[in-house]
Amino acid sequence: MGVPGVAVMTTRFVSAAELMSRVLGMPDYKFAVIDHPVSSASDAELAAMARATVEQARGLLGLE
Repeated sequence: MGVPGVAVMTTRFVSAAELMSRVLGMPDYKFAVIDHPVSSASDAELAAMARATVEQARGLLGLE
């Protein structure tokens, strides 16, 4: 649809995401990676994860 997007994975699911990208014919697909788990993270930890995601997304989208 012409809208850029970035997938975000936690460290625990990186290998599964890499496998799925290969299976779906996109072996070089890059995605942002944040710490796991997210569900028990504090507000401060979530804010840090969000900042890390934005930084990675900017790089993946060529905005840096």
